[in-house]
Amino acid sequence: MIDPALASHAHPEQHWHSDPILKVEKLTMRFGGLTAVNAVSFNCGRGDITALIGPNGAGKTTVFNCITGFYKPTEGRIGLRHGSVAAWDEFDALTATTQQKLSHGQDTLYLLERMPDFMVSRQAKVARTFQNIRLFAGMTVLENLLVAQHVHLMRASGFSVFGILGLPTYSHAEKAAIEKAKYWLEKTGLMARADDPAGSLPYGDQRRLEIARAMCTDPVLLCLDEPAAGLNPRESLDLNKLLRTIRSDHDTSLLLIEHDMSVVMEISDHVVVLNYGTKISDGTPEQVRNDPAVIAAYLGTDEETES
Repeated sequence: MIDPALASHAHPEQHWHSDPILKVEKLTMRFGGLTAVNAVSFNCGRGDITALIGPNGAGKTTVFNCITGFYKPTEGRIGLRHGSVAAWDEFDALTATTQQKLSHGQDTLYLLERMPDFMVSRQAKVARTFQNIRLFAGMTVLENLLVAQHVHLMRASGFSVFGILGLPTYSHAEKAAIEKAKYWLEKTGLMARADDPAGSLPYGDQRRLEIARAMCTDPVLLCLDEPAAGLNPRESLDLNKLLRTIRSDHDTSLLLIEHDMSVVMEISDHVVVLNYGTKISDGTPEQVRNDPAVIAAYLGTDEETES
């Protein structure tokens, strides 16, 4: 299952305990009589790379869909903080209201399950990529990154008036958006393809472009659904480097679903394991790698030896 020789790059300090940016508590999602996710709880630490793993059908994508607002969970709560760790002091108080968020000074706490997907992205600053790449194939690579910044550009344009009049407010915002796009083109090695249609890029380049587009929204939490799927070994190494850069240079927390255990064990600080919608393990890569429940979930057990 997992190569023991792979070294994890876990932080010496477990931020998911001491400094969580996301708290998922007793998350349950039912579809009719099917329980896809059953009372799952875990934290994502600020500045950590957290991997959500498990066999096919374990409920990983359902958890992602709840966090990012695509599904409204049947039960449970999902909190996300901006600002200091003290924001969590208001978690129960916010839950007791009907509000989506609660601000105190520089700190803001969000209840994501109360927010539609576009508000999770726009206000709570949670960005997401998908297992099936969703680029604007007919637009250029650069245009894909500018589209990600359309909300800011529309505000700066006074919803087109300032842009039509050519006022400085809009021209400054447009210049900043182009500079941000160029920055991420450099980071992802796509500058030479800036004017090419996104749909003409090789698969690995499209994966990196989707991540760059998500980062153009300045997320505090970046959710990646199988970012290494379909990549060759060299592209996987490039992906590892990019994700570490995002974490270290931008203080962005990452939550990823991934089946490639070499990627998971190489870059994750924290691993959460699901099986049949239930959490079976939660800890460092080393702890999870040696957990008998995880080994059984991936490799199966000999039923004849079980009592």
